[in-house]
This record gives sequence, structure tokens and C-alpha cells, in this order.
Amino acid sequence: MSGSEILCIGEMLWDALPSGLFLGGAPFNVGCHLRAAGLPVSMVSRVGSDHLGEEAVRRAARFGVGTELIQVDAELPTGFVRVTGDETSEPEYEIVEPVAWDAIATDASLVRRAAAARAIVFGSLAQRNRATRETIQRLCESSALKVFDVNLRAPHDDREIVRRSLECADVVKMNEAEMRRLAGWFALGGSDRDVASALSAAFGCATVCITRGRDGAALWREGRWSDHPGFEVEVRDTVGAGDAFLAVLLAGLLSGAPDGALLRHANLIGAYVVTQFGAVPVDQPAMTADLLGGAAPSEAVGRPAERTRRRAARPRGPASGGP
Repeated sequence: MSGSEILCIGEMLWDALPSGLFLGGAPFNVGCHLRAAGLPVSMVSRVGSDHLGEEAVRRAARFGVGTELIQVDAELPTGFVRVTGDETSEPEYEIVEPVAWDAIATDASLVRRAAAARAIVFGSLAQRNRATRETIQRLCESSALKVFDVNLRAPHDDREIVRRSLECADVVKMNEAEMRRLAGWFALGGSDRDVASALSAAFGCATVCITRGRDGAALWREGRWSDHPGFEVEVRDTVGAGDAFLAVLLAGLLSGAPDGALLRHANLIGAYVVTQFGAVPVDQPAMTADLLGGAAPSEAVGRPAERTRRRAARPRGPASGGP
């Protein structure tokens, strides 16, 4: 797999949603969606030596995600999160700690795989503990494309961790609330475009994506600004929409797709996921194959209406929902 594999590093856990128990964690969700897009993916995480850990590894394998880099901890339990919320609001998370993914260890085999990888996907939450944080920082020394999903989760939203992650990232994805938080932390003012371009210049990340929930997303890529107004769909569950968005965005970046197509496809997959329960719907491989193969939005998502209203830069107000 040298030169083609994507490594997704970080939390692998069970989300206890009002609708049931689902395997998740942002890096794991991204990996499943990337695999659905036909890309080779391996998960770098750690689970407990318990039933939930065994089932997590089995399910990851069924999704086609490589599991040989998933470590097993003899003492710490598999990750678990209680998620509350509905279609009108952002989910709220009670993230149990300490758990196995807080203790992902570095070894020579893992460093070699990272050195040979095509891309490495990581976030901020998994870096709440020193052990996993140091492993992520070590693997980010690779020459692979580094993709940072900001993914702030209180009380683990640490400015210094985000700063160090931005410094090593080539691609950054965040939602509007996270963008405003970063703008305050790093003294970046102005419109969404101003903040994105300033982040790119300050930290050397060529691609910055800002998701806007039901209002689409915007992309700063190598000095170009693009946006997409999003799709109208009936929302069932917003968990995992941003992870699906990031996976399709990354697949497009790796394939050399133009900016407009990147945003349209990523928004479309995010719209599809919020119409389903769970972060990785059971029919996701077919949906992603249709999408990346050129299926029309009406065929892929059940005829969502693409918004025609183009947004001005949003004021600095309350956080909006969505990916």
C-alpha cells in the first residue's frame, strides 16, 4: 500500500444515540467514508480488551478499513460517548475518560506506515492525553498530506494543541463556530474568507474549508475562494455529517477535482448522512460510489433542492449547526 494508503488516527468509540448504539469517532467515520469512496484506509487507534473493543475491530473490518494498526489496551476500556440532541440543534457529547484511545502508542511499524502513507487524517480531540498527542505529533513528521479536522469538543478545546496541529497541517476543516474560536485565539478578523486566507498564510496550510451546516460550505484553496449554498433535506441525525464531508473533500483533493466539484460533492454527502441514523449509514458505499461516479443529486439523496441563495459573510453571532 506504500504511497496510496490513508491513515486515520485517533478516537474509535461507541456513540450512544437516542436511536441506538453506533460505532464512531470522527477519524473512524472519515475512514469508513474514504473506504466507501474506494480508497485504501487503515485506522490507527486503541480499544480495550473487552467486548466493545472486539466488536469495534470486527465492524471496522466489515467496512473494509484496515485494522492491523488498532492497538488493544489491557487496562483501559473501549471509548464510549453519550450523545444528545435533535434535528434542531448541534449534538451534545459526554465523552467518557480515560479510555483506550487516550493511550495510542508509537512503535517502529507505525512510524514506517506513516512515512509511506499518502495522507494522514487527525483531529484535536484525540490529543487531549499526552500519550496519543505525542504519537500524532510523531506521525505528522511524515511527508504525507496532513489533514486536520479541528473538531473542538469542550472541555478538550485547547488553543496550544490546535496551534501545533495547524502548523503541521496541509488541509484544515472546521465549522463556523470553530472558525470564530480560532479567529479569536489567533487574532484573525474580517469575513469567513479573510479568516481562511489569514489562517492559510499564518500556518502554511494551502487548503482551509469552513462548513456551514444547512447553509453549505466554503473553501480557500491555494489562494482561490469558492462556496456552495448547500442542499435542502429532511434532517434525522446530524452526527457524522462533517466526517462524511471531510472524506469526500479529501477524496476530491487527492483526485485533483476542481474546487466547485469538491464542495458540491462534499455538501451532497453531508446532506445525505443527515437524512440517515448514525454516522455511517449501512448503504453508504453505494451512495458514495454513485456520487463520485457522477450520479445526479436527485438520484443520490432523494431529490434535495440545491439552494439558490448565495450567502454574504456571516456576522460573528451564535454558532450554527451542521457539519
